[in-house]
Amino acid sequence: MKAVHFGAGNIGRGFIGLLLSQAGYEVCFVDVNEAFVSQLKLRGEYPVTLASEGQETVTVTNVTALSSATQAEEVIAAIAEADIVTTAVGVSILKHIAGAIAQGISKRLAVSSDPLHVIACENAIGGSAQLKELVYAQLDEETRSKAEASVAFPNAAVDRIVPLQQHEDVLKVVVEPFYEWVVDSSQMIPGYTPIEGVHYVDNLEPYIERKLFTVNTGHCSAAYLGFLRGYETIQQAMADEELTSLVREVLMETGAVLVSKHGFDQAEHTKYIEKNLERFRNPSLTDEVSRVGRSPIRKLSPNDRLVSPALQAYDLGLSYSALTRSMAAALLFNVQDDPEAVELQASIADIGVEATVTKYTGLAADHEVHKSVMVEYNKLK
Repeated sequence: MKAVHFGAGNIGRGFIGLLLSQAGYEVCFVDVNEAFVSQLKLRGEYPVTLASEGQETVTVTNVTALSSATQAEEVIAAIAEADIVTTAVGVSILKHIAGAIAQGISKRLAVSSDPLHVIACENAIGGSAQLKELVYAQLDEETRSKAEASVAFPNAAVDRIVPLQQHEDVLKVVVEPFYEWVVDSSQMIPGYTPIEGVHYVDNLEPYIERKLFTVNTGHCSAAYLGFLRGYETIQQAMADEELTSLVREVLMETGAVLVSKHGFDQAEHTKYIEKNLERFRNPSLTDEVSRVGRSPIRKLSPNDRLVSPALQAYDLGLSYSALTRSMAAALLFNVQDDPEAVELQASIADIGVEATVTKYTGLAADHEVHKSVMVEYNKLK
């Protein structure tokens, strides 16, 4: 079985590539980083260390790599022969790889109708659907029609904390022990071979929102509140019991939305919240506040981890003041090497906080959630 995976970064190597290799796939990474590509080709393996007390290390084998910059034809040929194509490149990069995937699919469909699954393992709702739209835009009508019968783009939710890191061995990656990869089975081609370690569900939305509104909302809340208290790492921030209580308040608010909307069991979801607070505290990881909080404009966008659950809580008549506190903290995330943080501060200086909140969150100044953000902003400032 052959897998082509776009993105040989830490998530690609430490999560998706690891699981695919362990499930028996020959994994071909595609990346622009020539150091990763050359080492993966040369060695055909790399180490993954778990951030646990035992620091267990597993060797991921049966891997190779291609350069997306210099080996375009080989990448297209690999896709044409693959059983699965996956990505972990960041949702904003999908548009840059869609062309190669489209050409690979065209080449494949010219000679075969064997099923192919293309799964975007990105931190986004409907990542695979977004990729499909980008790929289909580059296919002619006849190829699109053929693709509908044998190529599927099932959406997925992925979760594993992999901090920024540097090692002497460029391929080594340290990851937390916990992981979750959930795939929408209703969008798979019938008769598909399940990948060991992947959880298949008929309805993905509850799992995507549970992850986004718990892991991502909680993590960025810890980062923004931690930044205001002068902490450099998430682990330092989460050692502050008062700050942990504030993050827990945020997750109780998102939890109330999730339980109401998707019917999650309240007791089970509370356990899930506590499990994630533990993950953030993991002393074997060192995760920088600046990494977790980066791109505050994206994180304050209407459909993302802070504004979306706050609006849903408002619509359901539930509390949202802890969420608006995190939104206010994001507005105060003043990190000079983060372009979005710089842009946000420039906007506040130029048009004021109220107008900046409206500009980036889509919330009108007279909306109750907007008013709550302003109350919390003035408290934090």
